[in-house]
Amino acid sequence: MTRDEERFLRSQQEPIVGGMPDVPGILAAIQLTPCLGVHLRGLADELLVHEFPGATLKRHEREMLATCVSAANDCFYCMDSHGAVAIALLERNGPTEFAPIVDVIKDGSSEGLDDKMCALLHIARTLQATPRGLAQDDVVNARAAGATDADVHLAVLIAAAFSMYNRLVDGFGATTPPTAGAYRSRAAEIAERGYSAPQVAAVPGRT
Repeated sequence: MTRDEERFLRSQQEPIVGGMPDVPGILAAIQLTPCLGVHLRGLADELLVHEFPGATLKRHEREMLATCVSAANDCFYCMDSHGAVAIALLERNGPTEFAPIVDVIKDGSSEGLDDKMCALLHIARTLQATPRGLAQDDVVNARAAGATDADVHLAVLIAAAFSMYNRLVDGFGATTPPTAGAYRSRAAEIAERGYSAPQVAAVPGRT
């Protein structure tokens, strides 16, 4: 089964936990209580949007880390939504086609990315696979490639946080859109305003 076929198949499945809000993906967890929404959106802003002292990672690179962890966890909603935000952020610099870069990351590769991002993606994927799997050499290699300690901190935090977000989506069996392109409008809004700002664009759902 291809990834596109699996994405469509999942979009046709009903949530496996009763009493869930009738919204897709992480929004189902966010809307369970008002406080959950505040904290889950706030965490995303802290890790992906707001300035992180000492870090050199740009916003699109942080979104790439979230995308790679979500892809490794096979969470379509998170990999597609954060991949779309990464593309929206990159498109601010010009009309270049960036989707292939994100697709490479979704496929578990780092081909075409610079040494620093390759090292940080490796750290994120290592932690996703085995929480105690990170070795000192992984950190040394990231520093040698130009990453700061704060960049490594972000890679670890994003890997941990998005493993949680992925499990919230797929643990509830939340609904997901049938195509990766369904996230583009909301992604542009997040690129402009972050995760905690009042939502304007329609939330992607099933067709």
